[in-house]
Amino acid sequence: MEAVEKKVRTFVRVKPTAEFAQDMIKLGPDNKSIDIYIQKDARRGVVNNRQTDWSFRLDGVLHNTSQELAYETVAKKLVADALAGYNGTIMCYGQTGAGKTYTMTGATAEYKHRGIIPRAIQQVFRAIARSVDSFVTVRISYLEIYNETLFDLLAAPTSSGTGDVQMAVVDCPRGVYVKGLSVRPVSHEEDALNLLFEGETNRVIAEHSLNKNSSRSHCIFTIYIESRCRVFSDVRCVNSKINLIDLAGSERLSKTGSEGQVLKEATYINKSLSFLEQIVIALADPKRDHIPFRQSKLTHVLKDSLGGKCNTVLVANICGEALHVEETLSSLRFAARMRWITTEPVINVTCDPEETVRALEKEIILLKQELAMHNNLVNRPLVTYDPLTDVQIAEIKSQIHKYLQGAIDEIDIMNIRQVQEVFKQFKLIVRQQEHEVEARLRSKYALIDKNDFAAIAAAQKAGVVDVDRHLMGKKGGQECGTRTTPVSPKPAGKKKKPRKGSEQSKKEGTRSYLSGRELDAPLPPKSQVTIPITDLDVKERARSEDTANIDAQPSKPASEEGSQRPSSPPSKPVAFEQFKEECGREINRIFKENKSILLARKKRSATVARRINFIKQEMEDIKKALEAQRQERWQQGEYVDEKGHLIVDEEEFLLIMKMKDLKEEYRSAYAELQDLKAEIQYCQHLVDRCRNKLIAEFEIWYSESFLIPTYVQKALQPGGSIRPGMIPIDRVLRLEEDEQDRFERMQETTLPAGPESASFYKAKMKSDQKHAYARTMSSLGQMRKKPGHIAAAGRNAPSSLHLT
Repeated sequence: MEAVEKKVRTFVRVKPTAEFAQDMIKLGPDNKSIDIYIQKDARRGVVNNRQTDWSFRLDGVLHNTSQELAYETVAKKLVADALAGYNGTIMCYGQTGAGKTYTMTGATAEYKHRGIIPRAIQQVFRAIARSVDSFVTVRISYLEIYNETLFDLLAAPTSSGTGDVQMAVVDCPRGVYVKGLSVRPVSHEEDALNLLFEGETNRVIAEHSLNKNSSRSHCIFTIYIESRCRVFSDVRCVNSKINLIDLAGSERLSKTGSEGQVLKEATYINKSLSFLEQIVIALADPKRDHIPFRQSKLTHVLKDSLGGKCNTVLVANICGEALHVEETLSSLRFAARMRWITTEPVINVTCDPEETVRALEKEIILLKQELAMHNNLVNRPLVTYDPLTDVQIAEIKSQIHKYLQGAIDEIDIMNIRQVQEVFKQFKLIVRQQEHEVEARLRSKYALIDKNDFAAIAAAQKAGVVDVDRHLMGKKGGQECGTRTTPVSPKPAGKKKKPRKGSEQSKKEGTRSYLSGRELDAPLPPKSQVTIPITDLDVKERARSEDTANIDAQPSKPASEEGSQRPSSPPSKPVAFEQFKEECGREINRIFKENKSILLARKKRSATVARRINFIKQEMEDIKKALEAQRQERWQQGEYVDEKGHLIVDEEEFLLIMKMKDLKEEYRSAYAELQDLKAEIQYCQHLVDRCRNKLIAEFEIWYSESFLIPTYVQKALQPGGSIRPGMIPIDRVLRLEEDEQDRFERMQETTLPAGPESASFYKAKMKSDQKHAYARTMSSLGQMRKKPGHIAAAGRNAPSSLHLT
């Protein structure tokens, strides 16, 4: 799909305050413009050319709006596009204390005050629940940039309190990613909210004069969405991600009065935001060729969000007080510059390697069938294109041996696989002959490496090598220059007399060849003797037979031992079959019925899907035929009646009526397919529950029947109220609801916002319990370090743990 240029959408959200400067800040009637007016400073004199009024045009101004309206205006469309495959980014920018974190995360205490991130999570999982055609996978990551250092807010802390993995921003062909950042898979809204709350508690915050809980770092919460088609076999995979960015607020040190560590943090924050503004100015200038994204970690991470193929939205948070009018102007200027940036969002489609392999295998089968059809048309004998079997390989080997012996003049070749096998067999025969010749020569001659000083010393001691490492003849022999045959894999070659002198030893190389009979002690050769392939086969066969005999010997005592102990419990597979025939017969019958219904629905769904595809193909053919008819009518001239209506011929009229019938049939088939999908999902749920119930009841029956002691079995005789292995029928036909299920259902109905807020409050409760427990354990550890408080800590520990 071709990319379409889009402008970055910018919104301004005004922080609610009772001291709103209405005379300085004017909001447009259409809520898309904002004007700033400042009175001239009389202290500057009569000549004062300083600008006093500004006007900014934006995509929307949010003033006194609820969190729900702010989300629908800013993020709802972007999240919907992300579910379709487009990357999206929402960024909150503004001065410290202007409400950026409240806009992005919201207040975790109340459900209605939750921010963009919790609502985006809810929208994603609601869309997944409604989707029956796609299988969607969701993953979560949470990154913090604190003092130009990357931190993973979801990483498990080590004993030192920090993660072990060093993170870095990496560029790759598919975009920018953070190496070492953990990405957690989630399957429910509650799991994603748990990760959000966990990351929020790990953020760095501090207090200054303008904000009691000021974020001291930039945080990026990312939702990764991966979608695959569930009905049709499609190798495509649609990937997208939503970056939800909460930037740290810019600060004027003269107003915040920051000192120490807070001052250092403010310096890093202002520096990174200055680099971000430089990036925005460069992107808005079409004449700029180079964009300095690597100036800071923040701009490098946001490379894809600002200048890539992504839907980008900026929320500029401002304060309405007259005291902060200069910071408000700065935020509005940044928003105006962002509005000039253009992006080219596209759908991110990748191919699944496994599905691609399956498609290629299917194509190979079709090509084989086409080749077979061509062979039949030209009366060519049957040719198989499958890998060669052992019988075919043995036949080729036999023909090669006959060919080498001269018994036959040609080798039968039918396909390319046989050609490859023939060359392979020739290569094996040549290597086998080389190894046999080398082994035969090594049995007569010894090979010594000149770098092996121990072997050379032994040869000198034997008197066959002189001080200069030259060969010497045997005493009583004919001459010193005795003829020797060097070891070579080739059987042919001439024998040469070795020359005396150092020049000859350099020309011969680093090895000397000696007769095996001339050494008193055996010398270890550097290269091992290679045994022919036939001998290896014989030895391997003999070794495997010995191993089989050894493995078979202990099996007899084992069987005898088992026969001596008939009271031992049977294996679980055998007992499971017995359980299904006896005590678990009822639930096994229900399981089989549900499974048969599920298979029938799946078969019917596949048939309807094929029918839909056939109808679509037929509709395409009719559409092409109608187009051809219209082109022909346009060339020959059109006919109209007295009222000016177009006259079509009978063939075109029949095609139009057939198209109408096919559309109606397509709608009904598609509706039936949707119903079948819902039934399949429900039946699959029933089958899974029956399977789990069957296995659980079998474990109980197996334990009661075979694993309990003898004295307990006597108490469970048939006359008693409980018999081993007998499961009450109501436990099979009715899946009881336990106390936890009843409590959760009651909790969902009594929550302020109804069942929709259950995931939010559950995640918040788990996060609070986890951190309360951590604080309690930390305080207990500190008390134990003080000698005078050990007893008190021991007494108070149970009550403290009970409170958590």
